Amino acid sequence: MESVVKRSLLAPMKTLQCCVSGDKQQASRSQGQRSKVTRVQDPRVLRSYEAELQKERKLREAMNAKKNAERAAMRAHFRRKYQLSQNAKDSAQLRAVGGKVFLSGDLARMVRPDAPEKDDGFNLIRAFQGLKFSGPMFTGSKHSRADKTTNEEPCRVIRRTDAQDTLLFSSSQCSVCEISIGSMFSSCAGSVCARPHLCVRASVCVRPLHQSSRSAGAARLFQEIPDTGSNGWMNLLRFWRDGRFSRMHKHMEESFRRLGPIYREHLGSQSSVNIMLPMDTGELFRSEGLHPRRMTLQPWATHRETRRHSKGVFLKNGTEWRADRLLLNREVMVSSSVHRFLPLLDEVAQDFCRSLRRRVQADGFEKAGQHTLTLDPSPDLFRFALEASCHVLYGERIGLFSSCPSDESERFISAVERMLATTPPLLYLPPRLLLRLRASLWTTHATAWDDIFSHAEQRIQRSYQRLQARPSAAPDCSFPGVLGKLMEAGQLSLELIRANITELMAGGVDTTAVPLQFALFELARNPDVQECVRAQVLSSWQQASGDPLKALQGAPLLKGTIKETLRLYPVGITVQRYPVRDIVLQNYHVPAGTLVQVCLYPLGRSAEVFSRPECFDPSRWSADADAGSAGGFRSLAFGFGSRQCVGRRIAENEMQLLLMHILRTFKLTVSSTEELSTKYTLILQPECPPRITFSTLTHQH
Repeated sequence: MESVVKRSLLAPMKTLQCCVSGDKQQASRSQGQRSKVTRVQDPRVLRSYEAELQKERKLREAMNAKKNAERAAMRAHFRRKYQLSQNAKDSAQLRAVGGKVFLSGDLARMVRPDAPEKDDGFNLIRAFQGLKFSGPMFTGSKHSRADKTTNEEPCRVIRRTDAQDTLLFSSSQCSVCEISIGSMFSSCAGSVCARPHLCVRASVCVRPLHQSSRSAGAARLFQEIPDTGSNGWMNLLRFWRDGRFSRMHKHMEESFRRLGPIYREHLGSQSSVNIMLPMDTGELFRSEGLHPRRMTLQPWATHRETRRHSKGVFLKNGTEWRADRLLLNREVMVSSSVHRFLPLLDEVAQDFCRSLRRRVQADGFEKAGQHTLTLDPSPDLFRFALEASCHVLYGERIGLFSSCPSDESERFISAVERMLATTPPLLYLPPRLLLRLRASLWTTHATAWDDIFSHAEQRIQRSYQRLQARPSAAPDCSFPGVLGKLMEAGQLSLELIRANITELMAGGVDTTAVPLQFALFELARNPDVQECVRAQVLSSWQQASGDPLKALQGAPLLKGTIKETLRLYPVGITVQRYPVRDIVLQNYHVPAGTLVQVCLYPLGRSAEVFSRPECFDPSRWSADADAGSAGGFRSLAFGFGSRQCVGRRIAENEMQLLLMHILRTFKLTVSSTEELSTKYTLILQPECPPRITFSTLTHQH
C-alpha cells in the first residue's frame, strides 16, 4: 500500500518542485508527460488491485472449503456409524483444509449428543488459546505430503472451558491413537483407535473437547478393542471355508501378532475378548468371584438335557456347582486322597512299561544286548490312560494291556475321539436347531456321548454291586475308587455321581494320552534333557525304595517336564472366565459378564513371557528359576483357582509316574527332530502321531 501511495503522489510532487525552482521547461515537460506517466503507472495499480482480489478470493475459497469439510466430516461420521461405503469426494474435501475441521455447537452435539452445553460467556484469551495460523486455511499454501511429514502434529484440542462442544478432526498422525490418518479413507476400514475418540470412516480422529482433560491412564472404550471382524456369522463361514477350526491355536497366535496383546473375536453366536499376558490374566482371575464361570459347552449341555441326564460340575455354575465341587475335591484334589490313589496309578504305569518291554524284546531287533523297536505309541498310551482312569475312578482293572483288549474299551476310546472332534463346530451353532434338523454333525456328537454314558453306566453298576456284596462287618481296606468313596459318603445322589464320574472318564483319557505323546517326542529329540531327567529319576527312585510319592518328590524335573510339555502343547488352548465386575485389560474397559479367554498356545510361545520359548527346558520350572521369573499365571494348562480341572491331581501324577518308569526302562530317540504339526479338536494333538524308537537300557533299574 505504501508503494501505491508513493507512485500516486510522484507526479504532483515533481510539478510542485518545478514551480518553486522556476524551471518552466521542466514543468512543461512534466505536464506533457503526465498522461504518459499515468499510463505507465496504471498496470502497477491494477496488479496491486488484482493481488488484493486474489487474497479475497483465496479467503472465500478457504471459507467454502471449511464448510465443505464440515459437511464431509459429518457425512463420514454417519457413514461409519451406519456402515456405509466410503466416498472419495469427501476425502478430497477434507484434504483441502489439511484435515483440520472445527464443528460448530449444533453439529458437535449431533456427533456427541452427550457433550456439555456451551457456555456463551466470552473470554478473549481463552478464545484464541492454542490457535495456529500456519495452516493452509490462513496461508493459502497447498497441502503437501512432504509438509505433513516434516511438520507432523498430534490431534490437538483447543483448551476452551467455555466451548467444550467443539470437535477437532485432524488428518495428521494422532499421538494418542498412533494411527497415520493422512491417507483418509483408504486406511480407515480396519483401523481401531486406541483412545475413546470418535473415529470417522475417513481415518479422521474425532475427540470431544470435554475428554481432552482426561488423564493419560484413563481406560479406553470396550468397542475400541481391536477385533478380527465384527460380523460373527461371516467369520464363522470363513472359518469353515478355510478349515480354520483345526488351526484355531495358530489363528490365535497370528491374531495376537497382528492386533496386539488383546483382541475381540466374533464367531457365530459367540463373542469373546482374548488375552495372553500374565498381568492381564491375573486381573481377570482376581475378578472371577466366589462362583467362577467359564464358557458353557452348549452341545454337551444340550445332550444332557435331551437325554435327561444330570449335569456334572463341568457344566454347572453358581451355588449348585460349588456344593458339588467341594464334595468332589475331598476325593480327588486334597493330599490325603492323592496318597490313596497314587499306588494304583503306579501299579498301572509299571505294568505298562513291563508290557512294552516284552513287546520291544519280542518284535524289535537286538544289538549288543540292547533291544530296539520303533513304533507309534499313541494307541498304547490311550489304553494306559483308560486303564489308569478306571483303576482310580472305579477301583478295578479292565485288562487293556493284554494282547487282545476288549471291544468295549475300544468303543469307549473311539467314542471319546468322535465327541472331541465334533464339539468345536457345534460351539458356534444352535444345537437344538441341529437336533430338529437331524443334522449328521449333531447325530454323530450325540451318539458318541451315548456310548460314553453306556460305558460309564456299566462300570458304575459293577462297582455298586461290588460295594453291596462287601460285608459291612469286615470292610475291605483297599481303596474302592473315587466312585466307591462318593457312594460311601452318601452326600451326592447316584445320578450326580454318575454324571461327574462320566465327565471325569471322558475328560481323563485323551487329555492325558496326548500330552504323553508330546512329552515322549520332546524328550526323544532333546537327548541332553532326557539324560538329565533320567539321572534325577534313577537317583530318586533308588532313595525312595519303591515309594512312588517319595520318588516323585525327589525328581522335580519330572513335574517340570510335564509343565514344559503343556507350555508348548496345551491340551485345552484357552481358559475362560466371566468377570463379575468391570475390569481394565491393556487399558481397555471390559464390562462385567464379558467372556474373556486366556489363550494358552500363544502365551507358551511368547518371547515376552518366556526366555528362549522355542527351547524345551524343564529346568525353567524349578523353584529357583521360577522365583526369578516375571511372576505367576504362566502355567495354566489345568486352569486356575477353585474352577481348575477337577481331575488335575490324577492327570499330573499319572503322567509323571509313566514318564518315570519309561525313563528307567528305555532310551528314547526319533529319526527327525522337526517340529510337530498340530491340530485342534477341542484338545490340541499332533496331526500325525510321532514314531518313537524305544531302546531297552543295558542294565536293570
